[in-house]
Amino acid sequence: MSPLKITARDALTGPVLKIIGDLDYSTAPELRAQLSVLALQPGQRLVLDLADMEFCDSSGITALIAARNHAQAAQADVALAGVPPHTLRVLSIVGLDQIFPLYPDSEAATAAGS
Repeated sequence: MSPLKITARDALTGPVLKIIGDLDYSTAPELRAQLSVLALQPGQRLVLDLADMEFCDSSGITALIAARNHAQAAQADVALAGVPPHTLRVLSIVGLDQIFPLYPDSEAATAAGS
C-alpha cells in the first residue's frame, strides 16, 4: 500500500493535480478535501494526472467523479491524464471513459484545452 501524495501546479488552462500512490477508501477523502478548496474559474480545465497512481478502488473512482462535479459546478472542464491500464479498464467497464476526456499525459491534456 502506497501513501497518497497530491501535488498541484498551474498550467495556462488551469490547475493540474498529480495523484501519486493509492487512491482508495482511506485516502480518497484527501483528494476530496483538496478539491473543496480548489478555486476554478469558468472555462478552465482541471487536469488530474494519474500516471503515478498505483491503485484506485471504488472510493477513488467516486473521488474522480467528485472532481468532475466540482469542475462542472464552476463551469470548468476536467480531464484525466496518464490513466494506468488497470484504472482505465475499470473506467471502461462502468462507462466513465465516455464521461471523462482521457489524455496520454498532462502535457497533452493542458495543450488540448488551449
